[in-house]
Amino acid sequence: MNGVKISAVGHYAPAAILTNEDLEKTLDTSDEWITTRTGMKRRHIASEDQATSDLCIAAARNALRNGKLASSDIDCYIVATSTPDYAFPATACIVAAQLDAVGKPAFDMEIACSGFIYGLTLASSLIRAGVYSRVMLIGAESLSKIVDRSDRSTAILFGDGAGAVVLEAAAENSFLSSELGADGRRPETLCLLGGGSRRPFTAESLEAGEQYLRMEGREIFKFAVTKMIESTGIALQRANLKKSDVSWLIPHQANKRIIDAAAKYLEVPEERVIVNIEEYGNTSAASIPIALSEAVTAGKIKAGDIIVFVGFGGGLSWGAVTWKWA
Repeated sequence: MNGVKISAVGHYAPAAILTNEDLEKTLDTSDEWITTRTGMKRRHIASEDQATSDLCIAAARNALRNGKLASSDIDCYIVATSTPDYAFPATACIVAAQLDAVGKPAFDMEIACSGFIYGLTLASSLIRAGVYSRVMLIGAESLSKIVDRSDRSTAILFGDGAGAVVLEAAAENSFLSSELGADGRRPETLCLLGGGSRRPFTAESLEAGEQYLRMEGREIFKFAVTKMIESTGIALQRANLKKSDVSWLIPHQANKRIIDAAAKYLEVPEERVIVNIEEYGNTSAASIPIALSEAVTAGKIKAGDIIVFVGFGGGLSWGAVTWKWA
């Protein structure tokens, strides 16, 4: 078998919720202002003792349960995240160990909000090449840990959560095409300045707030719409598909206006776009797999449906995958 399919999905979001009304108490903002500009109403927030691996483990267990699988049935574990437990070891190593899968290969991918798209392309390739028969791919973030709660431009946007998918070998191939890209000329457009080898943490850098993510919102908006449209168009062309063939568009949940603009250009009607940004906010690499898991659980996606997964993020990075649901 040289095909691949998604055989199980699962997701998890922390119990604590941060609402727009909560943000009104600490920021110069309002529910109406946030909703109009982003489409967000709530975000799930990890507790102080929850790390990204904890979110991953919960989502992974749900996926294993839904697929009637044991952790030992998985040949490789991949975690896409920009908020790992540690700089090293990889969060995926911790996740596999906590799932009683010690000895299984495990590694992280750090390409911010594009992580699930990149991971889906890589995991599918590993299976189609015969390297592994089953791979678990998890997109997870604890972005609340790196958000400056006094910065209105970012504090209203980000939430925490995890989504997991199990990919496995299949006779028919669900992976139809992929388009990935990156432009690292201006990393400061969306980045976490401090903590790396370029700018190690110091007392001065902490005082300057370099432990918090930074984003140039207007630049990201223009970039996002352009790249979502371009990458989707290329991915459809590579799969010999037309816009009208798309059953579902599952985009990165960054901003409702970005999603609406891309969907309009791609001629995908609103009822065929999976959007859950109102409940979760922007969960970066977790947003697409959470949306997929909810859609599958709700019975929306049927065998034979053509899905476009599309996202963008820090790097700057972007990508789209076309997928035929099995």
